[in-house]
Amino acid sequence: MDVAREAGVSPSTVSRILNGTARVSDDKRQAVLAAIAEMNFAPNQMAQGLKKGRSMTIGIVVQDISSPFFDETLRGVDDGLKGTGYASVIVSGHWNAEEEADRIRLLLARKVDGIILLSGRMSDQTVLNFSTQRPIVSTGRALRTRSALGFKMDNEHGAYLAVHHLIELGHRRIAFISGPSNNIDAIERLAGYTRALAEAGIALDPQLIVEGNYHEASGMLAMNRLFDTHQQFTAVFAANDLSAYGARLALYRKGIRVPDDISLVGFDDLPGSSYTTPPLTTIRQPLYDIGRIATHSLLCIINGGETRGEVPPLELIVRETTRRVR
Repeated sequence: MDVAREAGVSPSTVSRILNGTARVSDDKRQAVLAAIAEMNFAPNQMAQGLKKGRSMTIGIVVQDISSPFFDETLRGVDDGLKGTGYASVIVSGHWNAEEEADRIRLLLARKVDGIILLSGRMSDQTVLNFSTQRPIVSTGRALRTRSALGFKMDNEHGAYLAVHHLIELGHRRIAFISGPSNNIDAIERLAGYTRALAEAGIALDPQLIVEGNYHEASGMLAMNRLFDTHQQFTAVFAANDLSAYGARLALYRKGIRVPDDISLVGFDDLPGSSYTTPPLTTIRQPLYDIGRIATHSLLCIINGGETRGEVPPLELIVRETTRRVR
């Protein structure tokens, strides 16, 4: 080994110094480090990982690889892996518990060192069972064991902030395009919508709630169903930004102006929400930060360290799709 020859030590001493397992004099350690710097030597992290019984790969389970929601989180994961020597293997669960479990088994068979699970439909107990084989960090769950950690956003409070904002602007007839009724995030956002109305003394009108599926097309269809019922409303809260995009298109096609005629609020603050016409008022989820923190936490678990990362809270981002009732 050229580094060993330059430093005047054995190759095994260089290897143990790089792995942090060598007990050598400061002179030898400094000689090795100087030789590494002089020769621009980069240790083979894959080889070091294999010696430690690691594959140097992280499995990532997303639900919809085409969704901009997961794009932002994956960007955070990717940045979190930079400089660590780890590579990612990305698979899709498609919001199906059985498929998510199959994908995790596939990742385990490929000997990944840990798994990041972005949302999903699997039960918490199933996630905990898998974590006995490899560490798992999951979003959308409240988990904390030695090998499993979850980060859960306060969806109820986020929805409350959105509806409270509309109420402060004088709106009392507020329609809600919800997410799927079997989705825990959607259930919690419905609860936040309900709480904000109750606190303001506004009676809940089930006719103003239309279920969607978090996609643009469902937002447009939900908006059209609201029109078909001939309900009167001055504002719409969509359970995510994609649904808000679809609702905005339906309003445009009806010749209804946003926010002059109808105010509109989304949830997520996707990158494109700053560039809609007009820019969308929404609830910001720190998607990029979630990806970075989840990655850092997983690497901490793999390396036996403590995880202390906290996800920033949700916040209301007021842009140009809401206004005071005239």
